Amino acid sequence: MVDSIANNIVTSQSSLATLSNVLPDLEPSLQIVGLLFILSFLPIMVVSMTPFLRIILVMSLLKQALGTQNSPPTMVIVGLGLFLTGYILGPELNQMNTEALIPLANKQIKLPEALERAYQPLKGHMLRNADSKDIKFFYELARSPLPKNSQEIAPRELIVSYLLGELRKAFQIGFLIFIPFLVIDLIVANILLALGMMMLSPTIVSLPFKIMIFVAIDGWQLIIKGLANSFN
Repeated sequence: MVDSIANNIVTSQSSLATLSNVLPDLEPSLQIVGLLFILSFLPIMVVSMTPFLRIILVMSLLKQALGTQNSPPTMVIVGLGLFLTGYILGPELNQMNTEALIPLANKQIKLPEALERAYQPLKGHMLRNADSKDIKFFYELARSPLPKNSQEIAPRELIVSYLLGELRKAFQIGFLIFIPFLVIDLIVANILLALGMMMLSPTIVSLPFKIMIFVAIDGWQLIIKGLANSFN
């Protein structure tokens, strides 16, 4: 699945590069259509090249651990994930704005160069958080020689390695989140069993206690702080 996502991203990148070379020679109306086409690839870029994936997975696992079903709603989790992504990628976004967007708006550089400059901060973020063993694995999978240094890593191998690392780290954090809530469920289940209330669901009884403890320790702030500190 991860490899198919990477192939889609590489195909998207080649399409974007081809389109960006053509855009400056098109009529203004066609340039707008081309820019809209580029913007359509933003969601997959946000998911595959930013901290959004790890954040949204951890938040979803937290919701399951609490057992609150549809609370908080998915849209709230997605919104929180987007804002946290902006906080974590603050320096990179400022660099992209300074080195790519502003010069492009002032017509100092063309769109192909702006896209290349905008990719460099994201590449630095992915290099800091990708695992070297994952990069080596995907180069071996592609039967390609290993690069001499990190700057020569191809986008396909870098993005798919970053994705795999994000999935691994998100589930590791989710496992640590699940443990205390699982302990509460076991304690409540044993108490109900000792009282002979076998027909009463332990999850229904433990839910208020889990919410009370989570709120008492300011769990949302702890989760957000832990997520922010988990990025290199």
